[in-house]
Amino acid sequence: MEKESFRHLIETSDLVLVDFYATWCGPCKAMHPILEELKRKLGDRIRIAKIDVDKQQHLAAYYQIQSVPTLILFKKGTIKWRQSGAMPLHELLHRIESM
Repeated sequence: MEKESFRHLIETSDLVLVDFYATWCGPCKAMHPILEELKRKLGDRIRIAKIDVDKQQHLAAYYQIQSVPTLILFKKGTIKWRQSGAMPLHELLHRIESM
């Protein structure tokens, strides 16, 4: 994903959860079904984008991703929350619904 199209995504959508991940990362793989369930529960209230840090090194560097998975929640282009490491669905829902 180009930096400009990524910026467009996070600025034009109300809530965007970005999952910075790597294909070789076990906790990243564990987050995949959690993010799918999150999308089922929240529907159109949120967009979820997955960024492979090995393929999108420029975005990973720009957002200073040092470990994966790192989740960043954007609201209208502004970072509202950020956390590294896998987390359970109920915690993730709580964070997002408190925005």
